[in-house]
Amino acid sequence: MGCCRYWLIAGAVIGALAAILGGILIPLGNSIIEGTVTKEAVIEPGTTAYDNWVASGVVVYRQFWFFTVKNPIEVIEYGATPVVKEKGPYTYKTRFLPKENITFNANNTASFLLPLTAIFDPSMSVGSEEDEVVVLNVAVAGAYSLVPKALHIVLERMIKTSNSSLFHFRSVKELLWGYRDPLLKETVALFENGTFDGPYNVFTGKDDISKVSVIDRFRGESKLTFWNDSYCNMLNGTDASSFAPFIDKTKPLYFFSSDICRSVSASHVKTYDLKGIKVYRYSLLPSTLASPLDNPDNHCFCHNQVVSRNCTLAGVLDISTCQNGKPIYISLPHFLSGSPWLINAVEGLNPNPEHHDTFLDVEPTTGFTLNFAKRIQVNMMYGPSNVITVLKKVKDYTIFPVVWLNETATLDDATADMIKQELVSRIVALSMAQKALLGAGLPLFVVCLILYLLQRRNRNQSKLA
Repeated sequence: MGCCRYWLIAGAVIGALAAILGGILIPLGNSIIEGTVTKEAVIEPGTTAYDNWVASGVVVYRQFWFFTVKNPIEVIEYGATPVVKEKGPYTYKTRFLPKENITFNANNTASFLLPLTAIFDPSMSVGSEEDEVVVLNVAVAGAYSLVPKALHIVLERMIKTSNSSLFHFRSVKELLWGYRDPLLKETVALFENGTFDGPYNVFTGKDDISKVSVIDRFRGESKLTFWNDSYCNMLNGTDASSFAPFIDKTKPLYFFSSDICRSVSASHVKTYDLKGIKVYRYSLLPSTLASPLDNPDNHCFCHNQVVSRNCTLAGVLDISTCQNGKPIYISLPHFLSGSPWLINAVEGLNPNPEHHDTFLDVEPTTGFTLNFAKRIQVNMMYGPSNVITVLKKVKDYTIFPVVWLNETATLDDATADMIKQELVSRIVALSMAQKALLGAGLPLFVVCLILYLLQRRNRNQSKLA
């Protein structure tokens, strides 16, 4: 009986020690993981973050869909509602070159240039770059806004002399990367190839990991200069390729995009499994492109009272202030979340959140973006004119879709396996060890303690008898 009593005491002690060890592993293990992630998330040579930051191993594609016009003659001669049909995708591999001119600064920031290079991928495209489409003539639309109305008579002569019109045939390659325009006598392009974005200055996180990848300066300035307002000119967040580790999904993520000349925020919409890795999906807040009536903070993005219907128009962002006055409007594809007026002005649009929304999938522990789709539509504005022949039948100002793009990337299987091996498997192993020690230690302690107390009570009763 004495021997049994000692075994019960030993079992209770072992169970208690196992449970205590399991409890200790929770803060200790979390501290180890946090310390490792924090160290590897700093942007400096030798860290995991630095290797991914300099040159992402993930393939990034830019897919383009053009809005080809089905009834250009009817629009010009009779004022018919334009009918469009999207044609695409035409796919390019991009963002595959490493950052250039990387310089580390004394204030724990790093500066760099981001190469903008695109290579056509015919295997992921509906046709060749030489395919022709009928689209809005951005030179005519741009000149309509840039040339003062008093000089529209001169513009009319130039349009006729150059044999230009409101719509024209152009190849995909010409529209995207440039062609010599007969009206403007200069190269016109929707996008740039073989140039650079930046320079950027970002925090390395060495002194404060919560600031890692946050943009400190863009083109040498700590705030934007495109908008006549301090709020709209704020430079917030990262470039969306990564965020500070240990994401709190109750808080929005902020990022800056030079494509739209402003900072935006995204909110958590769901948590799901991506190739065995838990990720948080973030989408743009509904207020991002809301009219100032619904989101007063957007008042400083509205500066054309006529086209914006006295700033009541939702779904588009007028970026003419950062495009040398060109009447370019950015929206989600097919005017997703836009005012009915936008969609009704052009037939053939079918906004669909599944295909046209922008999202980020972020791994919450490291803050790395593992999957994303940045979807943007480029539109131009034109309006009625009593002087310019090709615009005489136009009844109202029109924000016309030209092309929309989907810049997308997702982690490959090799990267997913690396993340699971280096991070997920360690977290899972630690969690299993915690649960095993607590799961075995607590019951062992309780059972041994109860049996010991029962045995002790029986022994005391025997002595009394």
